[in-house]
Parts: sequence; C-alpha cells; structure tokens
Amino acid sequence: MSSIFSRIIAREIPAHIVDENQWAIAFMDIRPLQIGHVLVVPKYEVDKLFELPEEPYTQLWQFARHIASALEKTVPCNRIGVTVYGLEVPHAHIHLIPIQREGDMDFSQPLQGISQDQLAQLAKDIKANL
Repeated sequence: MSSIFSRIIAREIPAHIVDENQWAIAFMDIRPLQIGHVLVVPKYEVDKLFELPEEPYTQLWQFARHIASALEKTVPCNRIGVTVYGLEVPHAHIHLIPIQREGDMDFSQPLQGISQDQLAQLAKDIKANL
C-alpha cells in the first residue's frame, strides 16, 4: 500500500507543493510545529532514511538544502532546523522548521493552527524565493 506521501507525489491527495524534481518533493506540513514547516520527501518510497540507495539519498539532501535556503529567505527565523523524526508516516522524510531557539523543535509542544489559505500563501512565497 502506498504511503500518504506517495499518494501526494502521485497527485492523488492535494498538498501545498513548494517544489519538486525527479528525486524529491517539498510541501507544507499541514500540522506545522512552527509556521513555515516544510516536509522534504524522496520520491523513492522507503520507510527509513538510511535505507535509501545512495543516489536518491544524496539528491534528497541537496534538494533539502535548496528548499531550506528559500525557506530562510521567506520566514523570519534564526535558522532552519532539520530533523528526521519520521515515525508517523512510513516513508522517509526530512522536516525543515524555521526556528528562533532550540525549544522550537520540540515535537511534544502544541502544533501551530494554520489555515489552508495561509499554507497556500506560504508555499507560494517560498517558491518565489527559490
């Protein structure tokens, strides 16, 4: 069975897509830890990040760097936090999270409330900074 991320990649489920290439896709997290939280997902479906073959793995991180640069230009922050948390969806993915301080990446804190319109605008703004 395809993961929810594979279904987004196949356009079976809508998402606020920031960018994609042949190796990966980046889209807004609909339950963001912080405003601007983006998920970077390999198009090769594998549960664990380190199970990715070498080329998709390397390409994923290069793409994540590309997205992080645009995200940092878009959302005021001290830096872009990076984590591979990934237990909630059995498809490897990277979280890019605009942060001001270390505690901003605490996944036990309440999630940010954000509308679909706000997510769409953020995706558009990040795209403009690519």
